[in-house]
Amino acid sequence: MSEPTQFVPDWAKGIVWYQIFPERFRRGRTDNDPVLEDQRGSWPHDQSAPYQTHPWTSDWYTRQPYEKENGLNLSDTLQRRRYGGDLQGVLDRLDYLSELGIQGVYFNPLFEAPSSHKYDAATWHHIDPNFGPDPDGDRKLIASETPDDPETWVWTSADKLFLELVRKFHERGIYVIIDGVFNHMGLNSWVYEDLVKNQRNSRFSDWMKVEQWADENPGGNTVIRTWEGYKELPEIMQDRSGIRPGPRKYIFDITRRWMDPAGDGDLSKGIDGWRLDVAFCIKHPFWKKWRKHVRSINKEAFLLAEVIDTPKKQKSYLKGDEFDAVMNYNFAFAVSEFFIKDRKQVKPTELDEKLEELRSAYPYQVAEVMHNLLGSHDTDRAASRVMNAHLFTMRRWSDYYEKAKMVNPGYKTGKPDEHARHIHRLMVVFQMTYLGAPVIYYGDEAGMWGPNDPCNRKPMLWPELDYEDEQVFPNEPKRTTEEVGFDRGMFEHHKSLIQLRRSNPELERGLYRTIVADNINSVFGFERYLGDEAVAVIFNTGKKVYECCPEGFAEGRMLFAMRAEQSDNGICTIEPNGAVIIKKQA
Repeated sequence: MSEPTQFVPDWAKGIVWYQIFPERFRRGRTDNDPVLEDQRGSWPHDQSAPYQTHPWTSDWYTRQPYEKENGLNLSDTLQRRRYGGDLQGVLDRLDYLSELGIQGVYFNPLFEAPSSHKYDAATWHHIDPNFGPDPDGDRKLIASETPDDPETWVWTSADKLFLELVRKFHERGIYVIIDGVFNHMGLNSWVYEDLVKNQRNSRFSDWMKVEQWADENPGGNTVIRTWEGYKELPEIMQDRSGIRPGPRKYIFDITRRWMDPAGDGDLSKGIDGWRLDVAFCIKHPFWKKWRKHVRSINKEAFLLAEVIDTPKKQKSYLKGDEFDAVMNYNFAFAVSEFFIKDRKQVKPTELDEKLEELRSAYPYQVAEVMHNLLGSHDTDRAASRVMNAHLFTMRRWSDYYEKAKMVNPGYKTGKPDEHARHIHRLMVVFQMTYLGAPVIYYGDEAGMWGPNDPCNRKPMLWPELDYEDEQVFPNEPKRTTEEVGFDRGMFEHHKSLIQLRRSNPELERGLYRTIVADNINSVFGFERYLGDEAVAVIFNTGKKVYECCPEGFAEGRMLFAMRAEQSDNGICTIEPNGAVIIKKQA
């Protein structure tokens, strides 16, 4: 079967991405922090207990004085916190991202919403006012609009600041994609509020999945279907062709707004693509129409889907008429199984088979842009996963997602030990040398740790800040107080590997070939090659020292080593849990 016509954007092949969770990345201003009213409509729906902007450097598990009498459990207390991360904070750290070597940024939702995660949007055509410089002024402007009429839309100060941020990223050669959450909105959305107020007479009566109108419900409440039963996430109405015409037009309008904000075709002013939340919940016909719309605006736009499933079930999304790539959780599963040696430990030949399945399941161009992640806002931190390998296997997603949370009494929430840090670094070597587009979840490069939501969303660690020690979590009475701070060594590890990747085109865009899959010694290695240039990458996860000299690399130069060295005759000696990267002599 021949390769389909080129449909992925060339610029997205092999680049290094960075995922930013806006509320927790950096607090750039103090006069725009969310107040309690701003989180009305979000979990845990508490508008009575004391509230304040939470101190950025405070201990995650310790309640601040204002929290001690709120009557909430710790999980709900954590969800109620707001730290004040904003767009100015991202602007203030552009140099940091450039120094790291980032080429693309993926933002978790930025649109106005009451939660910290912003997946419960009030609107899709405005950046959250608390991310900008003038929340009160922005809300007054928004109130003057007819929300489904783009002719009435204004540009708020937060909107303008976001576009300024996009411009600054583009000046540095960094691409920007944002989260599109089109399956559902929030309880504060103008759609939901009008539906509840006007019932069948609402202009938006067919925009959401109404299961019972108020007069049909003995309790007098309007019942609207919600995503996965979360009452804060009422779902948008679909029919056989996907999202219905009313909300579809709104989505198409906001798509153009953020991609071509000036309306003049100058695409440098807008975003470079989208990441689509729970894409598997929306029917294929909608995505096909939407892709055509997106590409009519920018033929080089990048479309990334969240479809956590087997390669076989992902294939229908990746034929060139819907998405360019998916968040590559299957990559994270395979790498975790091999390096962490969890309950689903795989041998080198099994790893090779799993990776081959991923490379061959889709057109090759898709493999070149797949988002190869080790963690995200929906997983525990990678180093913490190493500490808890006995509890789960990541591939069993539903089971893993729950067991990786702090409420699991068996989960070790504490600071990763040196072994866990080392295994994480080894996984990063693999990530930064393998085929595809590696993505770093904010803070992984800074040494952050923690279980799944909400503890994978701690405030970012910055080198100039002094953080309180992390106290004992209630589930772990024997755990000691631990020092918290920016991990310079982990940052430099990421930085050096990104530089290595970017300075060797064969690592960024080269073809792939497995060169060793040794089950006896637990060694795995591959070659990335482009024209006459080639690099070999070899990992020893066994218990014994391993010696090798990849064919054709006898006179090669070692570019990188972890617990390894190269002799004058080209033989590489790799200790257990070691790795080498060797450049073929031209």
